[in-house]
Amino acid sequence: MLLTHTDVTFPRMLAELIPDSFFIQAGDHWQGWLWLMAAGAIVLLVYGADRAISAAVRMAAALGVSTVIIGATVVSLGTTAPETATSVSAALAGKPGLALGNGVGSVICNMALIFGLSCCLTQLPKDRFILRRHGWLQLGSGVLLAVIIGVLALLRGDWTGVMLPRWAGAMFLVLLCLYMYLSARWAKQHPDMIPDEARQAAAKVGHGPKEVFRDLLFLAVGLAIVVLGSQVMVGSASQICLRYGVPPDVLAVTLVAFGTSLPEFVTAIASILKGHPELLVGNIIGANILNVLFVIGASAAAVPLRVSRPFFYLHLPVMLAALALFRLYVARKNNRFERWQGVPLLLLFGGYYAALFVLVATGVLKMTDI
Repeated sequence: MLLTHTDVTFPRMLAELIPDSFFIQAGDHWQGWLWLMAAGAIVLLVYGADRAISAAVRMAAALGVSTVIIGATVVSLGTTAPETATSVSAALAGKPGLALGNGVGSVICNMALIFGLSCCLTQLPKDRFILRRHGWLQLGSGVLLAVIIGVLALLRGDWTGVMLPRWAGAMFLVLLCLYMYLSARWAKQHPDMIPDEARQAAAKVGHGPKEVFRDLLFLAVGLAIVVLGSQVMVGSASQICLRYGVPPDVLAVTLVAFGTSLPEFVTAIASILKGHPELLVGNIIGANILNVLFVIGASAAAVPLRVSRPFFYLHLPVMLAALALFRLYVARKNNRFERWQGVPLLLLFGGYYAALFVLVATGVLKMTDI
């Protein structure tokens, strides 16, 4: 999410699902097409998120598992698709450093911005069963990544030229399989957070394999629409900004950085509006686990990932600070996250981006280092 090109082709890092040449040619033909695509992307995002949340809640009721479990597994797999596509394609295209920045930046965006904003909007429920399991895995995966990178730097004797090797990526993928297995086991032990309306809806249409497959298909379609909408939104908006003279470095650390986390963002807002905030919590936790184990793991397994100096003094510390804040909130003995708890997370996110702007403006950071 954080690494970019310095020329007009940097939207390519949002994955090759829709090539940037498509938006360039559309804008060259008529700039109004870019505005129409941006507006259409908003419709896709809202509609896709609405369909995905409804299908996820129905499927949870049909399977007899908690919606927060569905959010931490099935929904998270869908919403991390942009990050995965971006990172793996970047690694295979000879830009391995981009893949690591994308994974770490997505954790920062999910935890500090999306969860922080959601906390301010409503009191999110604390599901102790999930927080004592998936929550610790979220922190553990982030800490494990930081420890491996730190140990590699110490063994090398300096902070330059550090590479996250293939064996680390393979280890993350093994841990991913273990995480999915444990999630399936925990799902059977935790069926007590299914909304009454979801139980009633599932009872009307039945709980058979056919109904479960139908809801899984609707969920996949909804998430696919969200992913498509995020691609169109960022691609069209990037070209609009470039054509109106917004500097590429400013655009890179704002719009493009947020772009691959749009699915998590719109899913979070839809969860709140539809009255299922527990799914939001599960999705954020699951997405962060997958950003490390799946996004970074698959990328490192394909190509060793370069770790630039900013990861040691900026990106990784901010990621760990956001995860640590979350654990402190979990430790408070109440049943809900309080609204004020979103403020420190939002301040952390704002401070992080302010630091990026200052470091880029002063020349301390080059855009290829971000």
